[in-house]
Amino acid sequence: MKRKVIAGLLSATMCMSLLFTGCGGAKENKGTAEKKETKESEMHIAISANPPSLDPQSINSNIVGGLGVHIYEPLFAMSENYEPTPVLAKSYEVSEDGTVYTIKLREGVKFHNGEEMKADDVIASMNRWLEVSAKAKTLIGGSVFEKVDDYTVTLKVNQASSDIIMILASPIQFAAIYPADVAETATAEGIKEYIGTGPYKVADWKQDQYVKLEKNEAYQPAEEVSTGLAGEKKAATETLYFDVVTDTATRIAGVQSGQYDIAEEIPADNYEELSKDKNLEMSVERGGTLNLFLNTTEGIMADVNMRQAVLAALNCEDILLASYGNPDLFEANASWSIPTDTQWGTDAGKEYYNQNDVDKAKELLQKAGYNNEKLVLVTTPDYQEMYNATLVVQEQLKKAGINAEVESYDFSTFMEHRADPKQYSMFITSNSYNMLPIQLSVLDKGWAGLDRPEVSEGIEKIRSAANAEDASAAWADLQTFLYEYGAATVIGHYTGISAMRAEVEDVGYLRFPIYWNATTTK
Repeated sequence: MKRKVIAGLLSATMCMSLLFTGCGGAKENKGTAEKKETKESEMHIAISANPPSLDPQSINSNIVGGLGVHIYEPLFAMSENYEPTPVLAKSYEVSEDGTVYTIKLREGVKFHNGEEMKADDVIASMNRWLEVSAKAKTLIGGSVFEKVDDYTVTLKVNQASSDIIMILASPIQFAAIYPADVAETATAEGIKEYIGTGPYKVADWKQDQYVKLEKNEAYQPAEEVSTGLAGEKKAATETLYFDVVTDTATRIAGVQSGQYDIAEEIPADNYEELSKDKNLEMSVERGGTLNLFLNTTEGIMADVNMRQAVLAALNCEDILLASYGNPDLFEANASWSIPTDTQWGTDAGKEYYNQNDVDKAKELLQKAGYNNEKLVLVTTPDYQEMYNATLVVQEQLKKAGINAEVESYDFSTFMEHRADPKQYSMFITSNSYNMLPIQLSVLDKGWAGLDRPEVSEGIEKIRSAANAEDASAAWADLQTFLYEYGAATVIGHYTGISAMRAEVEDVGYLRFPIYWNATTTK
């Protein structure tokens, strides 16, 4: 016997709807009565960094993911209630032992090149995703997709787990479906052609200037209503320009003047001033955590006492204030998950968090045998909160007697340095919340080099737990290990801010801003 799940009847392994705020839907605008009915054919969105790639399978980046969801589609995606929902899949069945998933595909779905999506494309794309997505490899590495017929595939996993479809629907490094030849000819640098089945297709990409997306006139949306990253996608505005505007002041001035319809990544210290502008609407979404990742493998940083000295020196509240300005826009809390999450929110390991203890830091430096070795903090000014936080951490480390030096790069170069433990001692990134804690970047050895059996064992305990309570306890143990080992620390929880012209309507949000139903008027 098989257990069958029909499209539209999927349920998640947990209820996530209470964990996030502002997840999509139309926004109410000031000045609505004054607007004309003529819809603009173009929308300009100012983004804060040049995307390092348009290959969302392999790149752990919000900008790549946020662009990618408009171009490509996965088999399953998250609804606004954080339920995995069929997109290119039609339905699936699970074997009694939980190790084989038989997935039926939608028929007649066309790629941007006019070719129909079939099982060969799904097999090539998904098996590549299992190799290049660090999150997929960590969680279901060794699994394999196989073809049954043109519209049916199977996924064979090594171990039964209740979170398999949730993992397939994860929005970061998501399981985008490409044409088979695109997936098969991809190199270590990524795919060579940007062809998907999404509501928009890539019309032009000028590095450091813009990514231009045009409406896919042949798009065939799912029949369900628009919900989160799933359901109907209208491509309501014909052309989307994602303009690369790394300077914050330029993004703000541009949205105020009308040059841009939307400006993403608005610093918190500009929030109150812009809120008073009657021509703008401010979008505030509870987004994730600001994190400090430590090198655990190279030089003096390989000594746990050195890493604990860094943690002891930190005053997280001061770091957050420098990063976000307004205390209403951040929260100091040790949890790697959203603190109010009844299953995954925990302050386990809090004794290592926000210590602000210079004397303890100096004692630990002595235990580590620290001899004024230079510690390199890599960062990027393309994300002002990350840059500001890095400068404050540098000063706090200097007060504890640590020779801390900041190296600043553009976002793409920063990502290259961050990926190589020989080129940094630590780095700060803002990381959006994940559906499951096992998807956190801190647990991915490809992110900051943490490669410990305690991590793989902890993930296994979470995934094989007999019930939610046991899974929660296993996650609390793993979070404690992260702090005890000095692998990383949460600095605090942030909200993401965008500024929009008052004429803009129907921008959604789920992990990323969603623009396929958005419009603006003259």
